[in-house]
Amino acid sequence: MPLEFTLNGQKVSLEDVPGEATLLEVLRQRLGMLGAKEGCGVGECGACTVLLDGKAVNGCLTAAWQAAGRQIATVEGLAQGDELHPMQRGFVETGAVQCGFCTPGMILTSLDLVEQEPVPGDQQIRRALAGNLCRCTGYHDVVRAVRRGAKYMRGEGEEQ
Repeated sequence: MPLEFTLNGQKVSLEDVPGEATLLEVLRQRLGMLGAKEGCGVGECGACTVLLDGKAVNGCLTAAWQAAGRQIATVEGLAQGDELHPMQRGFVETGAVQCGFCTPGMILTSLDLVEQEPVPGDQQIRRALAGNLCRCTGYHDVVRAVRRGAKYMRGEGEEQ
């Protein structure tokens, strides 16, 4: 089936997308967007998180046809040239990237949270990230990263 949507601000038009294809498969295999990864394949780990019309979704559970006519954002679309998105910058500066496998999903989930709650508390951050699993960290630096990224997104300076 044909499929058209906007990916990271650019119109995408694909032909012959299998009806059973997931959004994750289309993004990775057809469009080369490798930031979203298949971890568990059943919506438990969050490694496949992308934004669908600004809301964090599991790409492995989202049928590709559900993207028709909609806006998809992946981690690859956040930076503006060499300038990282404020949330990406927060993750880098706090050392919250560890091995990096889960980082794109955590960043996109965090963006969804901060769009809804510009000044999230630590418990809100932890709740929002409950579906994003990381084997490398105890999440302390991730929470700091989200706070810092949120601060940058609000146009405020360095975290104290």
